[in-house]
Amino acid sequence: MDRSLDIALAHVVEQQHGIFHVQLVDSIGFTQRQRDRRVEQGRWISMFDGVYRIAGAPVTWRGMVLAACLAGGPHAVASRRSAASVWAVGGGDERIQEILCPRWRRPKEPGLVVHETKALDTRDVTVVDAIPVTTVERTLLDLGAVRHPLTVERAVETALRKELTTLPDLRVTVRRLGRRGRNGVGVLRRILDERDPDRRLTESEMEMRMLHVLRANGLPEPITQFEIRHQGRFVARVDAAYPEFRIALEYESFAWHTGKDALVRDSARRNAVVGAGWIPIGLTWDDLRAGGQRVCTEIIRARHRAA
Repeated sequence: MDRSLDIALAHVVEQQHGIFHVQLVDSIGFTQRQRDRRVEQGRWISMFDGVYRIAGAPVTWRGMVLAACLAGGPHAVASRRSAASVWAVGGGDERIQEILCPRWRRPKEPGLVVHETKALDTRDVTVVDAIPVTTVERTLLDLGAVRHPLTVERAVETALRKELTTLPDLRVTVRRLGRRGRNGVGVLRRILDERDPDRRLTESEMEMRMLHVLRANGLPEPITQFEIRHQGRFVARVDAAYPEFRIALEYESFAWHTGKDALVRDSARRNAVVGAGWIPIGLTWDDLRAGGQRVCTEIIRARHRAA
């Protein structure tokens, strides 16, 4: 009899990162004595009050987040930095378990980052990989309360790039939840208001960081993912460009630009851009980390030469 109960439990928890709540074992039919014996024997590992992990199941951050949600009660969901990690949009932190609960249902568990809310609509909740989590739109809105606006902007760009959301959906969420005083809504609202709706998405986080560096140094935002054409023929598509000055900007990653084949490819491409009358300027991670002054000075000089 015991064996059949364990098999039934295993079928469920293999989809839940090895994590389960005591309510599950009650529904399967475990008695209190059977539960206690498995804990004493080390077959079930207690994580929080009423939340367990099957011994031998790998300890993962997703399992830890699910355990935190189960500890928070039936309506708790991963939020903010934990939700950003679940969605893999940037701005997350896998070192913490951050959850959102309805007001007055806050769990008293050490080690959890818990937020309360009066507004946790079913429209703002979904399930990803067995983890109850705020939707992408609600995650990006709440992320503004705990992350720098530039980090939130990069997360928005990543979510759009991955087609997890759309600009209209984000604006609807801001209007619906954007009452005065709600944490994070001002950050997301400004990002959406200042965004050019016609701007093409960047293709990587590094390209988005490049835009931040240019902006921080007082340069206008270039056109992203710009196609250079010469005499009606396609030459290259560059990460960003100032077409009026014929300046092409490219982020040069070490992984993509290393090796003989990459050298030949980059040389031919650069020669084609120069041959079309454009000025190519490359940026590296070191440039971005240093604030981009060298590159921005080079861009300004190229603009003067072009003018």
